[in-house]
Amino acid sequence: MIDPRGQRFAATITTLVLAVVLLTGNPWLLLAQAAFFAVGVLAGPASTPYAWLFRAAVRPRLAPPGELEPAEPPRFAQLCGLAFTVVALLGVVAGLGVVTTIAVSAALAAAFLNAAFGFCLGCEIYLRIRRAG
Repeated sequence: MIDPRGQRFAATITTLVLAVVLLTGNPWLLLAQAAFFAVGVLAGPASTPYAWLFRAAVRPRLAPPGELEPAEPPRFAQLCGLAFTVVALLGVVAGLGVVTTIAVSAALAAAFLNAAFGFCLGCEIYLRIRRAG
């Protein structure tokens, strides 16, 4: 179980990082974000550098969370983010700037929805897949 505020905090940083990538085209920053997503997929969302920063610097200043949420939906959301950043990186390698732009924009839109509105698109997709299957 994880603190949902940590996921929103991570989404805020991810939004900023992906916006910078979109504006600058920096492949190294994109690679770093992809690596952070990979950590979230492999070790769980509570193991990412953004989660560590939240636990160390933000959570001690907040009241305890009203509720915790299962880690599986955010982990799936991390997988979605990883997929989009890998496609974006492949676009960089192949010299297909339009592919990179579209993939980064999609990941940015999903991260922004979570950061600004608390709506985790990847989590919702995960829940719909679980209900359907």
